[in-house]
Formats: sequence, structure tokens, C-alpha cells
Amino acid sequence: MQEMSSLPDGYNALLIGASGGIGSAMRKLLEEDRRCRELVALSRKHDGLDITEENSVAMHSEKLLNKNFHLLICATGALTIDGIGPEKALKQFDPNAMAAQFRLNAIGPALVMKHFLPLLDRKTHAISAFLSARVGSIGDNRLGGWISYRSSKAALNQIIRTASIELRRTHPKAILVGIHPGTVETDLSEPFSRGHDRMPPLGAASRMLKTLDLVTSDQSGSFIAYDGSSIEW
Repeated sequence: MQEMSSLPDGYNALLIGASGGIGSAMRKLLEEDRRCRELVALSRKHDGLDITEENSVAMHSEKLLNKNFHLLICATGALTIDGIGPEKALKQFDPNAMAAQFRLNAIGPALVMKHFLPLLDRKTHAISAFLSARVGSIGDNRLGGWISYRSSKAALNQIIRTASIELRRTHPKAILVGIHPGTVETDLSEPFSRGHDRMPPLGAASRMLKTLDLVTSDQSGSFIAYDGSSIEW
């Protein structure tokens, strides 16, 4: 991993969703960064953190109240939940499937923001990023389909935007963004990647970390891609 230039020597990082395809790659790269003094990596698989249950999120955050983090990454999310994938057409819409998408892709990250953003360092530059998806862009939607997943990510983008405004009041130097990882070689994208170039998880994670290191205060509350380009709402 290329050394980060904005985060200080001895920075502390918090990674949520550390057992997934992208999360595991993020964990590896952060562990290899010689300037990362401490990495706290949490996941449902290894730590029992269920971001859809507030009691679980609150319990895990309370264990970290004595820490200050300079980097927070939430690498959670799912395209297929309980065996139900994205709809190809509106006639396939299932309200229960949409509710599940919102619970994991929007409500879960909102709970992470509620309980973990206060742990960001208040005095120094701090970066927080939540994995979103380009298909959550309303302005960029020209194909239709995937109504539940698209809507859950669009909701996440609004949550990020709103939370960034509040965060600025308590953490003036903190930055909060939504970031699109690209199409990555993970179990999530495998069934839907025909005709699309996919990046290996380590490559995608590396590009995202480099991009996050270059974000500026005026980008807080924005929606960006792994290469730093802006994505319309």
C-alpha cells in the first residue's frame, strides 16, 4: 500500500465489515500500513456486530469510548439478501425484499454513523467513508431495474449527506463521504458481472484508500468513486 499523506503517523483506524470481500482487503492493507498505530476491525462473522440491530451497534461502540479514530470505513452491504437478488422489472417487486435491502444498506449504516462517528478525533483531520454504489445515483440511472437495491443506496447517500452536516458541527475537521468501489471480484458481484470488467478486491481497496487520503473538507457529504471522480446524486 502506498503511504498515506493526510493521515498522521500513528493514526488509529476503525473498519466495520472487515470479513467481506472488500473489507478483508481493506484490513490487509491497513495492517500493512506502517503508520497505522492501531486497527480495530469488526464484523458480524468474527465479532458478532450486527449493524441492523442497534443494541449490537451500541454495545460494540461503547467498548471503544476511550479511543479516538482518524479513519473510519464502513464496508458493509449486500445485493442479494436471503437468496433474493435484485429485480429485473417492477413486476418482480417484493416489499419484504425492499425492507431487507433498506435494513442492511441504509438503516444499518445510519446506526453505524449514530454510534461510531462520535469516536472520530475532534481535534485533527479525520476521514469517514461508507461504501455506496453508483446504481444508487438517481441522475445516473438510465437502465431501470434493481429498484430495491438502487433505492436503499440512494437512501444511504441522503443519510451520508445529512450526517455530514451534523458532523461538521461537532468535528470541524472531519470528512464524511460515500464511495463507490467499482465492480469488484466478490461473491456479491459474481452473478451480475457479465460484460463488466471487475477489479480484484485488493486493487479496489488500494484505490479507495488512496482516494480517501486525498479528499478535502469541501468534499464532506459528497458521493465519489474509487478513482476520486464525483458521482451525481
